[in-house]
Amino acid sequence: MARVRVLYDAGGFGVGELLLESDLLLWHDLPRPGLEPTGRHPLADRLSAYFAGEPDGFRDVTLDLSWCTPFQNAVVTALRAVGRGETVTYGELAALAGHPGASRAAGSSCAGNRFAIIVPCHRVVAAGGLGGYGSLGADYKRRLLALEGATV
Repeated sequence: MARVRVLYDAGGFGVGELLLESDLLLWHDLPRPGLEPTGRHPLADRLSAYFAGEPDGFRDVTLDLSWCTPFQNAVVTALRAVGRGETVTYGELAALAGHPGASRAAGSSCAGNRFAIIVPCHRVVAAGGLGGYGSLGADYKRRLLALEGATV
């Protein structure tokens, strides 16, 4: 099967990027300024609507998890169950994944997340506050949580 790269418009967030093989999501990069939208795909349309404020849990999206360890798979499964507008701490996420006490490992799994928004690592916060959000920073995370109506 051929891989398809789609760049989609996410309004004020910029342009996001998807890599798909048929309907299997291989990778999703968060929207950022400086790119131009190209191509169309139903998932790209759904993500554009999400960034415009439309609720979507994306739980039906099939992900390529072949690279995941059993622990990472458990974290992905637990995180996909955290609903829009909700947050969990890294410790709570580890416990939800069946590994209480593994908060740092849960954080490492979030840091390596290939499916931003679909696997909503922005909903994971530090025990003492918001926490970071990779190279995009805490302000981007705060914007995502505000979009979903979450308070931190």
